[in-house]
Amino acid sequence: MTPEEMKQVQADIDRLVGTPPKDMAMGGAYEGASQFDNQIALWQPTLMSADADMLPDKELLDARARDMDRNDAFVHWGGQQHRDSIVGSFYLLNAKPQAEVLGKADGWSEDFQREVEPLFSLWAESPMNWVDMTRVNSLTEMIRLAVGVFVFSGEALAMAEWSRARGRDFRTAVQMVDTDRLRTPPQHVGNPRWRAGIRHNRAGAPIAAAVQVEHPHEYGMFLPQTGEFFREVPFRKPWGRQMVLHLKEQQRVDQTRAVSDLTAGLREIAITRKFRDITLQNAVLNASYAASIESEMPHEVVSAQLGAGQNMSAAISGYANAYMGQIAAWSKASRHLTMDGIKIPHLYPGTRLQLRPAGSPGGVGQQFETSLLRYLAAALGITYEEMSRDYSKTNYSSMKAAMLSTWRFMQARKRIVADRLANFVYRLWLEEAIWANKLTTFPASEAGRLYTDGHLNVMFDALSSAEWIGAARGQVDELKETQAAVLRLKYGLSTREYELARLGKDWREVFRQQERENAEAEARGLVFSDDPNMMNAVGGDPREDRQGGEAGDEERDAD
Repeated sequence: MTPEEMKQVQADIDRLVGTPPKDMAMGGAYEGASQFDNQIALWQPTLMSADADMLPDKELLDARARDMDRNDAFVHWGGQQHRDSIVGSFYLLNAKPQAEVLGKADGWSEDFQREVEPLFSLWAESPMNWVDMTRVNSLTEMIRLAVGVFVFSGEALAMAEWSRARGRDFRTAVQMVDTDRLRTPPQHVGNPRWRAGIRHNRAGAPIAAAVQVEHPHEYGMFLPQTGEFFREVPFRKPWGRQMVLHLKEQQRVDQTRAVSDLTAGLREIAITRKFRDITLQNAVLNASYAASIESEMPHEVVSAQLGAGQNMSAAISGYANAYMGQIAAWSKASRHLTMDGIKIPHLYPGTRLQLRPAGSPGGVGQQFETSLLRYLAAALGITYEEMSRDYSKTNYSSMKAAMLSTWRFMQARKRIVADRLANFVYRLWLEEAIWANKLTTFPASEAGRLYTDGHLNVMFDALSSAEWIGAARGQVDELKETQAAVLRLKYGLSTREYELARLGKDWREVFRQQERENAEAEARGLVFSDDPNMMNAVGGDPREDRQGGEAGDEERDAD
């Protein structure tokens, strides 16, 4: 291309794109994009795709996050807090079939729930661990595992299996897979359809996952005996049955894999850990020495006595032996003053005794470490008080606000990780239960309604619709929060189903239990008063007897 042609091309580009004004030629309108400010001139981050940014560093980021989980008590507790706040001790199915969509009569939903929920729970929470292909975990334990894995790697992986083992009422099982094993087979490296172990179609949708048979860094480097090194699993069967569940939360478009939220604070977390180690070592060292002797000998004299220019190691050793010998001789020969029976040594000229405080803490638990722990709590999505278990500097109102913030985060994480895995298991089980004719409320004769052109349709979505009851929200002041719940129910702002779910309970089970208890109490002639004045009859409102009770809380809130 000739110079004239190049000028013409540039002129055409300028007409299409536009030429910046002269006063903007040296910088744009955004100060954050300035390349001449000394404070940010060297800040030149790369601009790449989500996978190009993430995938080269993912293994190292995962390894560092897991190392923190293994060796830092605060980080480990943060992961445990996610499990306890999201899943709790029992993950309970609350079936919500859409009767109107399915064309069912009123009352059918309740019949379906009464049949399906106990049958599913018996299978999923059985001590035989039928839900787990490895027969190690129940459903609740499996979900707790997935939540914990998600905290430190930003993703979790599960696959549907069909177990042919004897003694099973249901063949469905789920295999949890280490995400480290999700890798592209060597023969597909360089294929643009394969990214980090996942194959995509032209639209970018994941259609298959390649799982390495053994972990790439397996203990002892065991190799598979079958000669199979990778297993490719389709995300769905031809009729729509889901086979692979890859749990992740995308932060950017076209993002194939994910990393932990901890990665944004790994550097500060590592520094916090190092700070605690050094501070503890300093405290131990200070506790080891009650006193030290310091010398004020001139630098020139010391240098000459050490023998500058000679073998330094031998010179230091010789000087130290001679010097300490002189001090010993002086101390033996010197007179010792006494004061009230306490000896005061007359030290060698040029030396002095320096007393050391035993076990000086050197910063442990002080403001600096507190700020580092707050940074760590932010990276884990929980409050400082929950991270450090230090509630000494907070009051009721502040604690409620902090718990609400954590609750919102945990509910979002519950929806992304725990509920999706639970729904994955429930849908697999429900499809088999229908075809095996295990349900009277939806027999196998109606299974054809769940498929369109041989593929699972919206009717199956309506049938398998469900909510999940996990960990209770928890209460700071049970009396206040119970009164608030009663008022919400009284004025129609909530439902018993919702209020009991916040306590980790199923409203139907509570109602059935109350019905049994009321019948038993009536049969025995027992009467329990619900008179609001009952508190006064048994000694008054207990809040009035609390030291620093309501008034104390109000005073602290005012502060």
